[in-house]
Amino acid sequence: MTKRVLTAQIKHETNTFSILPTTLDSYRARNLYEGDEVKERLKGTNNELAGVMDVAAEKGWELVTPIAGDATPLGKVSSEAWEYLASAVFNALKNDGPFDGVLISLHGAMVAEGHDDAEGALLSQVRAMVGPDVPVMATLDLHANVTVKMAESANALITYRTYPHIDMAERGRQMAELLARQFAGEVDGYETLIGRLDQLDGFDHGRTTQEGPMTEALRKARAYEEDDGIEVVSVNAGFSFADIHDTGPSVTVTFSDDREHARSIIADLVAFGWETKEQSTVKHFSPEEAMAHVSAAEASDKPFVFGDFSDNPGGGSYGDSPLLLKTMVESGIENAAFAVISDPAVAAVAVQAGEGAEISMPLGGKFDPSVTPPFEMTGTVTKADADARFIFEGPMMKGVEAVLGPSAVIKIGGVETVVITNRFQAYDRMFFVHFGIIPEEKSLVAVKSAHHFRAAYGPMAREIMLVDAAGITSPDPNKFPYQNVRRPIWPLDGEWD
Repeated sequence: MTKRVLTAQIKHETNTFSILPTTLDSYRARNLYEGDEVKERLKGTNNELAGVMDVAAEKGWELVTPIAGDATPLGKVSSEAWEYLASAVFNALKNDGPFDGVLISLHGAMVAEGHDDAEGALLSQVRAMVGPDVPVMATLDLHANVTVKMAESANALITYRTYPHIDMAERGRQMAELLARQFAGEVDGYETLIGRLDQLDGFDHGRTTQEGPMTEALRKARAYEEDDGIEVVSVNAGFSFADIHDTGPSVTVTFSDDREHARSIIADLVAFGWETKEQSTVKHFSPEEAMAHVSAAEASDKPFVFGDFSDNPGGGSYGDSPLLLKTMVESGIENAAFAVISDPAVAAVAVQAGEGAEISMPLGGKFDPSVTPPFEMTGTVTKADADARFIFEGPMMKGVEAVLGPSAVIKIGGVETVVITNRFQAYDRMFFVHFGIIPEEKSLVAVKSAHHFRAAYGPMAREIMLVDAAGITSPDPNKFPYQNVRRPIWPLDGEWD
């Protein structure tokens, strides 16, 4: 008999320090697909559901896809958006069932109005609807704040193993293959246990591009997965910009046998996470330090690449801080490029003015001027696009469409600056190339991103520098007014017995 499987995606990484909510329009501005459109838009992409689709096709499953929604990180998900997304799954379970399995792509750090543990609420309701015997599984982002409710509600939790995240489709395939093994009778079922660390984040923030705590933890995890009955060992770095009780790193083990061994694995990796909590593979620079370093360097045919760490939209920052850009312009640098500043007002004026026009107006600093003021700039519009969109070509979101909205390139001093309407983390070359800018030919390239940009820009970079300018994703936890995280917690409370 044909197996019927429901698969859906409801993703958000929520920065509770943002004053702006994540609305249904936030999802529409990035990715919100329903019904058969989910398959049409995501098949063949680097998306978890694409991996599920591949396995479903191989096994001959009937796949029901009620919804796939992913919004750029920002503040709490509105009640309207949460109800819309969750109800799509619940209604499909109620009206289109019964199902033999449920496979869901989540982030793991979603906070909605009224639901600090939004994914736990979703999974527990799914479990209540399908009963104890139907397999329920979920993929998670490496920066998930995994809760006990999530682990208790899902049979299997499968977390990314790369940061930048280039293994999303692979993890979706892994999840579906676990389900296929249960369908084939190779295992009776799965269960997941969790161990959590009293830290805001851990495992070197999950970085996998350099040898460090995360790469070592993943080596340990892979070795444990060779043991009988141990199916998936996931290491979660946590997401510190969510001020909720359950924020922090964790380890989950999905097993088909040997619960006690699963517990011992968790104990080992949790201890390792605590022992390595102060280890970091990166250094942060002020804008002035970064520019001084560039100015003192000898000429090269490769660009410096700056990551505007503290205003990273991928972590929920507004993406409109002009502080790093202003410092670059005032340094007098030539042949530089910056992507992206999200400023709908400036983008609209630039598009209306057209290519070749000179405009003078405040740039950025508008979403929350208390974080950083606007940059009073004068520049020349060198490119204008009333409906900017492209297909990601880089390793992360390859094949997925990006809709930027009205956008323009404004040359301010020696810096070609990409100004867009919709908020995005600039982790793909296409944020430049779409507008005719070849980043490899620049002396300096700056992007609004904390780490994901390394996948696309690392190969071209002379040197990568992370800049702590202004924004609500600063690496300094003392800049944030935490009120809800459990205490004591490192590093806010130092060491304790």
